[in-house]
Amino acid sequence: MSDMSYRCAYLGPAGTFTEAALRALDAGSHVVAVPCQTIQATLDAVRTGAAQRAVVPIENSVEGAVNATLDELATGKDLIIRAEVLLPIAFALLARPGTRLADIKVVSGHPQAQAQCRQWLAAQLPYAEWRPASSNAEAARQAAEGQIGAALAGEFAAGVYGLAVLASDIHDRAGAVTRFVAVSLPGPPPPPTGADRTSVVAFLSDDHPGALMEILSQFAARWVNLTRIESRPTGEGLGRYCFSIDCEGHVAEARVGEALMGLRRTCSDVRFLGSYPRGDSGRTMVRPGTSDAEFADALAWLGRLR
Repeated sequence: MSDMSYRCAYLGPAGTFTEAALRALDAGSHVVAVPCQTIQATLDAVRTGAAQRAVVPIENSVEGAVNATLDELATGKDLIIRAEVLLPIAFALLARPGTRLADIKVVSGHPQAQAQCRQWLAAQLPYAEWRPASSNAEAARQAAEGQIGAALAGEFAAGVYGLAVLASDIHDRAGAVTRFVAVSLPGPPPPPTGADRTSVVAFLSDDHPGALMEILSQFAARWVNLTRIESRPTGEGLGRYCFSIDCEGHVAEARVGEALMGLRRTCSDVRFLGSYPRGDSGRTMVRPGTSDAEFADALAWLGRLR
């Protein structure tokens, strides 16, 4: 991203994993971080011009998709993903200094924090009430003010809110990772790097046998690998779905572009969410017969026939 100063909204308040993701994405930039209370408010900050970028979670390796992000990107005013970062996730139990585990009656955090630490909570705090919060940092703020006994949050939030770390590296599954994306108003995507991801939302024209297969075949026929596909209700009635899709490659590449053209022909609508460098730097595997040069050669051959 640019070294020029700009405003970037994120799911706040200060001390969230989303703020840590923002710093990882913009370590060398002069960023004015703008905390927001919800994912919708975070994305709306870009839509209204209150911020130039926004960072939100989109997928977790344990709990799967962050539905609030998928739905906002699918149905709200158009935004485009510019970048992503993968952040390892481990939680800490934070409380006011002097608090003991036996003193804790209420624990709070984001619902995904509870889902990733459910076994630990059952073993260590079996009698404590769980109280969901809009973010882990909000839970830490409430703990600092004495509204709850303890918070599940990133250990870095302890310094922000003056809390003690009662337990660290809390998780039910080691190696949990959350994918965060940076979004902006629509514009040209970053240039291809050879290690890119493309995201779209495909809306079915109607519910009929083979509808999902029609979508999948657009990618399979061109050897474009899907890295994620999620069905989400459109809100227009039972049986009405859209599909949030991530695939390897960049829209500038012939095979990806042709796959998107196929989607546009077979779906009632396709929303392009961006082509951007992958956070894991995984190189896109290009099978023989699907390179840009081979697509161009085939197109030239067809032109001669015509």
